Amino acid sequence: MSNITKEFVKGLWAELPPFRVLLGLCPVLAVTATAENGFGMGMAVIFVLVMSNLIISSIRKIIPGKVRIACFIVVTASLVVTVELLMQAYAYPLYQKLGIFVPLIVVNCLILGRAEAFASKNPVLPSIADALGMGIGFMASLTFLGALREVLGNGTVFGVPVMWESFEPASFMVKAPGAFVGLGMILAGMNVLNRYLSRKKGESEPVSQNSTCASCGACNSCK
Repeated sequence: MSNITKEFVKGLWAELPPFRVLLGLCPVLAVTATAENGFGMGMAVIFVLVMSNLIISSIRKIIPGKVRIACFIVVTASLVVTVELLMQAYAYPLYQKLGIFVPLIVVNCLILGRAEAFASKNPVLPSIADALGMGIGFMASLTFLGALREVLGNGTVFGVPVMWESFEPASFMVKAPGAFVGLGMILAGMNVLNRYLSRKKGESEPVSQNSTCASCGACNSCK
């Protein structure tokens, strides 16, 4: 497996941002009442993440070390303003649903984490691959959680009815408590799956990153 491919695929499972290393949980919990909201936020994050990694990797050698974080924030903020304007122009109803969490992408720990841990230390192509993998994994996670909450809370997915006529939705799933319940269900399911796969391969059971330092798990700085 090439280095670029390896950097891309790690964000799809091994370092899946919200469910494996618990990064970017604010939008995960706040905007996933529906699959549409999760997908929209995920697409916005992909754009900002890819472009910020590309720009920061391109100029990494001329950014003074003492002000690197400030420079990362300026780059990210500029891209978030671009996303806001595009959403206001072409997806205004979705922009209204996502509300304050679109501008808050500026301080999303996933964006700044990848800039600091990867883009500022690696060439452009691996940085883009890293951002794409992490971004797609993040978007898929938000969409999946949104679909889970929507189907249990409304009986629909992307607004399309998918449950039987007598189905009685659990309305709390599309409210604030449902975000924590849905996230807990997914984390529990992933931990059970990881342990099953490890036992099947005859390996020792993995130590869940959910119980350790999520930031260290993301950047591997403690290894």
